Amino acid sequence: MVLNLPQISGIQQIGIGNISVYDTWEWYRKHLGLNVPVFDEAAEAALMLPYTAGEPRSRHAVLALNLNGGGGAEIWQYTSRVAQPANFDIQCGDLGIYISKYKSLDIEKSYEALKDITLLSDIQNNAAGKKHFYAQDPFGNIIELVEADHWFNTDRFHCGGVYGATIGVSDMDKSLAFYKKVLNYDVVLGDEVGHFDALAGLPGGKGRFRRVIISHSKQRVGPFSQLLGHSELELFQSLDREGTPIFKDRMWGDLGYIHLCFDIVGMNELRDKCAQEGCPFQVDSGDFDMGEAAGHFAYIEDPDGALIEFVETHKLPIMKKLGWYKNLKKKRDPFKPLPKWMLQAMGLNKVSKPVN
Repeated sequence: MVLNLPQISGIQQIGIGNISVYDTWEWYRKHLGLNVPVFDEAAEAALMLPYTAGEPRSRHAVLALNLNGGGGAEIWQYTSRVAQPANFDIQCGDLGIYISKYKSLDIEKSYEALKDITLLSDIQNNAAGKKHFYAQDPFGNIIELVEADHWFNTDRFHCGGVYGATIGVSDMDKSLAFYKKVLNYDVVLGDEVGHFDALAGLPGGKGRFRRVIISHSKQRVGPFSQLLGHSELELFQSLDREGTPIFKDRMWGDLGYIHLCFDIVGMNELRDKCAQEGCPFQVDSGDFDMGEAAGHFAYIEDPDGALIEFVETHKLPIMKKLGWYKNLKKKRDPFKPLPKWMLQAMGLNKVSKPVN
């Protein structure tokens, strides 16, 4: 099979704006198994000026993974200002990234493991026939656990990492075309219209919606494709009210889900593709090296302004205590997954007790 650039390796992470990076990470480490840090750094976000009121902003961020597979969470805190909540009550159908999806090894065990937090639904079947439920973390973010059958490991923890996201949209057909053409989500797993019992416990969830679950027919390729694995997105459109942008009058990095990030191969080719599809890069870092992380990142907007990040990774921290990093820029097949043992070795960085 001949592969062309660009290629998407999978969902790398979802960004979570918060006011206490270590408190937030501790909760996600304990409850969702995000216990392997890829980086833990304080720096200045100097390139996100279109989304930070034209000024560089200081921040502290941790990217953490669950080695059962799936994407990670980039837990992101401003240090130069206090992250702000929305000035309205965010509801189902508002525009942007509304829910993060995590893959579950055993949905009943996941439900039991999360019963001490705010559960927003019982276990039910979604439009794709998979069992799932909704809950809320202590910081006000809605999460969804969905049963899945694509795994990198299957240890004793009840779940894996990020499986996807639910995104509020204003025009379903326009958004479906965007996610298909730009991100290759070309398979519709479920398409339903109506009122849904499973949403009744969510803010605004008693309304009437169109909900479409989408996935990809082709297996993802690239260095991290085995770890990141399969993914799904769900698009929500409110049919009885006009959605409000979740980040209206706020900055990237304020409270909530700030972006959905995809690991990719071929950033230059992706830049051309996005321009051709009418969603040009809004931020383009060029090559960067932040010590523990190095690569190239860029941002685009979906049709309703939700931020989609792309990262082409150049350096992988495998065992930071020993200074062991994998240089991904050296000559190698860019589509070939890294050896499983190498990614497993990242588990030696695992945090097994409360973080600072």
